[in-house]
Amino acid sequence: MIALVDCNSFFCSVERVFHPGLWGKPVCVLSNNDGIIVALTPEAKRVGLHRGDPIFKVQDIVRANDVAVFSGNMYLYAAMSRRIVSILRKSVLRVDNYSIDESFCYLDGYREPENMMREIAQKIKLWTDIPVSVGIAPSKTLAKMGSKFAKNYKGYRDVCVIDTDAKRRKALELFDLADVWGVGRRTYEKLLCYGIKTPLDFADKSESWVKSHFTKPTYQTWLELNGVDCIDTTEKIKRQTISTTRCFGDMVEDIQSLRASVATFASSVANKLRAQGSVCSEVSVFINSNTFRQDLDQYGNYGTYTFLVPTSDTTEIVHAANLVLEQIYKSGIKYKRSGVWVSGLVDACPIQLNLFDPISNRPERVELMKTIDSLNHRYGLKTIQLAVEGEKEQAWKVKSEHRSPNYLTELEEILEVG
Repeated sequence: MIALVDCNSFFCSVERVFHPGLWGKPVCVLSNNDGIIVALTPEAKRVGLHRGDPIFKVQDIVRANDVAVFSGNMYLYAAMSRRIVSILRKSVLRVDNYSIDESFCYLDGYREPENMMREIAQKIKLWTDIPVSVGIAPSKTLAKMGSKFAKNYKGYRDVCVIDTDAKRRKALELFDLADVWGVGRRTYEKLLCYGIKTPLDFADKSESWVKSHFTKPTYQTWLELNGVDCIDTTEKIKRQTISTTRCFGDMVEDIQSLRASVATFASSVANKLRAQGSVCSEVSVFINSNTFRQDLDQYGNYGTYTFLVPTSDTTEIVHAANLVLEQIYKSGIKYKRSGVWVSGLVDACPIQLNLFDPISNRPERVELMKTIDSLNHRYGLKTIQLAVEGEKEQAWKVKSEHRSPNYLTELEEILEVG
């Protein structure tokens, strides 16, 4: 049996942990630059808010219903997620952390898995104040269904178990086909064209029919709905490109501000490269004006730098990115967006050095990057950064006027109790 532990309204729940007066009240979390609603509580949904609503269009609803609004803070949410996963891994032998708010727990060999997972859910609530819903079933897709039922119906007391064929068929009959894990918009529309309206309709189709009408991922979904666990969530496939892009809080015109943004984004992709054990052969940079301001001059461009030796060195990638920026920059333009991406990724194993390598002390630089990563992990992100990245308060920085402090990772932002 497999359990799916899903944190309820995770981003909003984390904000409520540090603002306890908001339990039971409407809360929503915004995207970058405080643009749209990306997460909200059931209470916020009941007053008429929806995920994807531009916040400026729903200000009347927000004010009339005293909705608490927060800027997204992924550092805070990721720190809380690590605490929850730590609890799970100390309680269950095998845990796959699937996303920031979901984890699969493998329960084979454990007695009374329902009571066990209910106790773990209570422990998570007691130790972190984050409510979770748990679905237990023979396959991951059914477990995700179970977690939805546990979330929506209080009678399950946080844990829904689908352990018999009768329960499986009942769950498939009641569940919304569009919400099935692995059923995207096109697959959903195709299923409807074949007269399939519920997950049960699809599960009852013959194997030969499914194989002849759909691709392997949809066939795997069919197997999962029939209780066969076949989706591997343990394999971590390395990305072939890594990027960091942002819209600016305010438009910028000077190259110094653009240089700081590009350096910050290049540093970010370098960190991600090292995190997955890769090095890159190329770094590319783009800059764009504000396409929504047709009254202003429009311009966009990009360029690429190729390394003689693949690298994940922050200083090397940042330097190359800013060389590209110098080439594509055009004065007199008000810029709204920039981005950096790296490609040509290979494993960071010993590689053949180039005779003309401009970096003479590459092994020492690799050790330096490891030391910087270790210090930043221990003392907080950006404890050590390049001077070219600039100060925190700059025009190009994304807007986050409602951001909660990084209570769990930054010493200077730790929660104070009076």
